[in-house]
Amino acid sequence: MGKCCVKALVTGKVQGVWFRRATQEQALRMGVTGYAKNLPDGRVEVLLCGEGEAVNSVTQWLWQGPPDARVTHVELEGVEWRDHDAFLTL
Repeated sequence: MGKCCVKALVTGKVQGVWFRRATQEQALRMGVTGYAKNLPDGRVEVLLCGEGEAVNSVTQWLWQGPPDARVTHVELEGVEWRDHDAFLTL
């Protein structure tokens, strides 16, 4: 499938529930780099870069999130490949 990057905007109860940290753990487990950051409007922005199957696995997990999260929508957008060294929580 090759390497790809996807930007996701996750809506719902996703701030204050360890969503960014849990996303980081999922991404690192799958060998995916990028970041997760809170947005002022209550959403979380996630950038996932890596092998297509691994990125797809993490994007599917975003719909679930950690136990206290309540995800109502995930908007995905393919973006230009960016080489990252790690997965950061910003």
